[in-house]
Amino acid sequence: MNLRHIEFVVAVAAERSFSRAAERCHVTQPALSNGVSLLETELGGQLFVRTTRKVDLSPFGERMLPMIEGLYRSHQELKTGAPAFYECFLYSGPCP
Repeated sequence: MNLRHIEFVVAVAAERSFSRAAERCHVTQPALSNGVSLLETELGGQLFVRTTRKVDLSPFGERMLPMIEGLYRSHQELKTGAPAFYECFLYSGPCP
């Protein structure tokens, strides 16, 4: 499971637009769409219902989104928390 693809799904769900999500993630729209499709394939179901005018979560996407967002949040917490936690061990300071 690619964490970047997780980020793409979170962005599409928030923006309800592949093009705005691509801007938010600083990638091209085709790269974002491909990443979302790869994750959908890996999970075994379509996360979004796409039309020319709008993007909505599919029923499967509605069920999966809380877990996907949880993965994304955990990844963000790990990225920001690990350096601070390591510092406390490195310098024997107070650990959070």
